[in-house]
Amino acid sequence: MSDLKLKGTWNELKGKVKQAYGDLTDDDLVREEGKDDEMLGKLQQKTGKSRDELVDWLNKL
Repeated sequence: MSDLKLKGTWNELKGKVKQAYGDLTDDDLVREEGKDDEMLGKLQQKTGKSRDELVDWLNKL
C-alpha cells in the first residue's frame, strides 16, 4: 500500500471516528497516527523490511 493510499485511508477513518465521537480532537487522532508511525519504524529496524512490506503483512493478520 502506498503512503498516499495509506494516508487517504487514515483520513477517511479519522473522519468517521470524529463523527462517531465528536469529543475527540485532531490532536488526539494525530497522536495515534504518530504511534502507528513509531511502531512501523521499530518493525522496520528489527525486520529490515520496507514500510510497504510491513503494512501488507499487518493487513493480512
